[in-house]
Amino acid sequence: MNEELIIPNHIGIIMDGNGRWATQRGMVRSMGHKAGIDNLKKLLKHANEIGVKYMSLYAFSTENFKRDTKEVDFLMDAFVKKFTTDFHEIMETNCKVVFSGRGEPLPKKVLDAMASATEQSKNNTGPVLNICINYGGQWEIVDTTRKLCEMYKNGEITLDEITPESYNHYLYQDLPPLDFVIRTSGELRTSNFMPYQSSYAEYYFPKVLFPDFNEEEFDKALVEYNSRNRRFGGVKK
Repeated sequence: MNEELIIPNHIGIIMDGNGRWATQRGMVRSMGHKAGIDNLKKLLKHANEIGVKYMSLYAFSTENFKRDTKEVDFLMDAFVKKFTTDFHEIMETNCKVVFSGRGEPLPKKVLDAMASATEQSKNNTGPVLNICINYGGQWEIVDTTRKLCEMYKNGEITLDEITPESYNHYLYQDLPPLDFVIRTSGELRTSNFMPYQSSYAEYYFPKVLFPDFNEEEFDKALVEYNSRNRRFGGVKK
């Protein structure tokens, strides 16, 4: 990859197409999710090596609970395995892992695994990996507003202290704005992914399904990002 490329500070990935990848190969959908997890390991290593500082991954939305029970159960078990038995793979990248999303109705075993991953990696000094599980962007804004209402009622904050900049600090995680959002599989929608944080993000919609979105495809995305003329309210930065 061209070393002169500007690396986005915060990249979001909507990891779409795992199920279709498996269906196209005559496999059950869960095998597509397994392939996606295997690919993610390589992408995280690559992103760390090229200097990505923040990465947010859309792993499971609030709406995904409507999927087939067997598929949901497979994903829940996969999360537990990734954040416990296989967590050494993430620790090797020195990533600090945080999570965005609602606790209910995630199984206790998943919540415990998430808490363990957060605790184990809290002192890591590498990239921050924000994993969105049971996440919905509209719910994040609602939950943040409720939090601020309680703080205002308790005298912990004034109305004048609530600004677009300060609001960001009270979201599920206090992270920099998203610079670049990638949605694999060719679907042209954002699916409720971090709407507040992505207000000025550049979007990229490759047709490749996530299990095939390898390091080379990731680098193609960065080349595309560097070709964009980013403007904020008409002002170039």
